[in-house]
Amino acid sequence: MKKVELPEAFVERVSHDPFLGDSLLRALNEEQPIAIRINSSKGPSVFKDLEEIPWSKTGFYLQERPVFTLDPHFHGGRYYPQEAGSQFIDWILRQLDFPDEPVLLDLCAAPGGKSTLIADFLNGKGLLLANEVIQNRSKILKENLTKWGAKNTLVSNNDPSDFEGLKSLFDCILIDAPCSGEGMFRKDQEARNEWSVESVKLCAARQKRIVMDVWDSLKPNGYLIYSTCTFNTDENEENVRWILDQTDSKIHSMEIPFAKKGRDGIGYYALPSELKTEGFYVVVIQKQGEERTHKIKSKKKSSLTRLKPEAWFNEWVGDSTSEFIQWNNYVFAIPAGLSELAETLHSNLRIIKLGTELGEISRKGLIPNEALALDSKLLSEHVTDIPLTREQALHYLKGETFSLDGKHGFNTVSFEGTRLGWIKHLGNRFNNLFPKEWRIRMRID
Repeated sequence: MKKVELPEAFVERVSHDPFLGDSLLRALNEEQPIAIRINSSKGPSVFKDLEEIPWSKTGFYLQERPVFTLDPHFHGGRYYPQEAGSQFIDWILRQLDFPDEPVLLDLCAAPGGKSTLIADFLNGKGLLLANEVIQNRSKILKENLTKWGAKNTLVSNNDPSDFEGLKSLFDCILIDAPCSGEGMFRKDQEARNEWSVESVKLCAARQKRIVMDVWDSLKPNGYLIYSTCTFNTDENEENVRWILDQTDSKIHSMEIPFAKKGRDGIGYYALPSELKTEGFYVVVIQKQGEERTHKIKSKKKSSLTRLKPEAWFNEWVGDSTSEFIQWNNYVFAIPAGLSELAETLHSNLRIIKLGTELGEISRKGLIPNEALALDSKLLSEHVTDIPLTREQALHYLKGETFSLDGKHGFNTVSFEGTRLGWIKHLGNRFNNLFPKEWRIRMRID
């Protein structure tokens, strides 16, 4: 892609802002660092001798950008490419005081980097609801969380205003607000084309609406983590001041020792002129007030049925601590004790991912879903797995078939210990059950 010059109005503003200065402008024209986070639930890193990101327990820098699409480990959810600055969220979550089983909302969650980070932080405890208003992006969010393999995650496809009735439900809400994207100018040339002074003002106004739409859903003493990938005061410090004026809240006092304190000490920045990051701004706001019990009214009657394990559960599921829910002909696993909360969310929102989908009930038993193959903590160790070579794995991920020895029936396939999905072996051939919408479309040779 042809390099696009930085917008003139942006250059003018930054060069006259002593907080940012010309050093930022120079940094935005340098090579971007490449960072990932490994999935701690699926074993050690598949990368060796990497530089650690100091504020992230599972974050690392890569020396060069690989073709992620051609790495089977990426498709199996073994790691996630995530910009290092946004991994400040990992540091922040570890400083906050949560109950044993916290309920978190990632409101503007697609494509899913921060949601997978939160899932890693929760480590099976509590529940994460990841939401995305744009339907196509919500499907990508569902895919990435499914590959990450955490049964205590739900995905919804709702406008922030739809959360109005879920009062005092969440212990923490992350709003990585849609913004003017100044922090992405180095890695995304298109962001430079789309930026304007007007877009900054429009984004700042939209961010205020988004925060207020979900404010009542946050519990008293709960945390609002507000973040953007931009540098201007309108979308950052000034919006924080506005939130504090409109609500009974305060900035939660905490230190991020690697980051730069915001203007007037409000929030923190990752600046590419000072760290190996893109641009990122974050602040933690704590809601004040007294705890009150709110009865949440359902918008519709729940269509979920709690299910007792049947004989075929032992064949597929290696975790006896889950609850099982039937939705139409499909079965889902969620952590024990969360079925009532799941039903509440399902009755009020458009839920498109409900824990880990085990599969579809048929007359002959269960037709397993890819989510079960990708949930390493849930899948039974008795399920037969067929290791693939790299070449076979890539052909599998393209949806192709090839000669493969194996046991008749449903088998998982894997690459170097990373499970990728299901096949149905027919003796002399197999049906490839890797989801069509996930398949590799680029050439693999």
